Amino acid sequence: MIIVLRPDATQEDLDHLVKKLKDVGLQAHISKGVERTLVGAIGDEAILRAMPLEAFPGVESVLPILKPFKLASRDFRRENSIIKVGSSEIGGNHIAVIAGPCAVENKTLMVEIAKGVKAGGANFVRGGAFKPRTSPYAFQGLEEEGLKYLALAREHTGLPVVTEVMDPRDIQLIAEYADVLQIGARNMQNFRLLKDVGMCKKPILLKRGISATIKEWLMSAEYIMAGGNHQVILCERGIRTYETETRNTLDLSAIPVLKKMTHLPVVVDPSHAVGKRDLVAPMAKAAVAAGADGLLIEVHSNPEEALCDGEQSLTPDAFKKLMDELRPIAKAVGREI
Repeated sequence: MIIVLRPDATQEDLDHLVKKLKDVGLQAHISKGVERTLVGAIGDEAILRAMPLEAFPGVESVLPILKPFKLASRDFRRENSIIKVGSSEIGGNHIAVIAGPCAVENKTLMVEIAKGVKAGGANFVRGGAFKPRTSPYAFQGLEEEGLKYLALAREHTGLPVVTEVMDPRDIQLIAEYADVLQIGARNMQNFRLLKDVGMCKKPILLKRGISATIKEWLMSAEYIMAGGNHQVILCERGIRTYETETRNTLDLSAIPVLKKMTHLPVVVDPSHAVGKRDLVAPMAKAAVAAGADGLLIEVHSNPEEALCDGEQSLTPDAFKKLMDELRPIAKAVGREI
């Protein structure tokens, strides 16, 4: 249920309502908008129906949420959510750009790439310290050593760090170094991992599963939010179809669809979607035109020698050129980059 409070409702009214909901075993999630405060009451529907919620002081109306995803729904929060990370944000008028190598390979290279993407206009630096690979014999990442190199890159550039978490046992370690934790496509429905990052205080970038529907994707976001962490960023990275000319099929229609269904910000990863360097720029431009709140782009100083995904990585110079080309497109849709 969505409980809408009157504009003149007091903090005491809100506290009283939340206490009563928790006393009967329900979860209460508060969303304070510009004009109204909403309380999402989640739990046993029989208990909810039995409570005379409209009789509580300060309550204006009670509305059922019909969608299976409650907290991620636009019904729960009408305004777009803006995820703030230090002085940067994702979901506002400024289109955020997350850039860096697929994997952290060594200290010198990581710092060099971070400086390059900052010079090109990136707002965040990314790199994988723990790598989910299809083959068990492929490079699996430097783990904590890689996290230390990412932290060093942040020291040199001031850019917040985005990196992937694959195992619930690593959440605390990664959270010590990273500013945003990424859930990869293969783990989108790893529900134990989703529950555990739901108890983490760091923003979570949730990638769409390889063959996931939008509803399934939003249900995964709901797992995180139900744990108390509402700082969720959705990332479209292409889905598996019958087409083989690209690595995946980038579903750009997901952007406007999600904008209707959810208040969460939407980022697009054209690098993993297409898998080919020459296709990254046109798809990045299309994503901005379609309304994406951010981009995730793989950048490497020497793609020919990259330990993974070199074929889809831009050089720092190519990244800067793309950023210059994106600015007029962003302006045309009322955004900035």
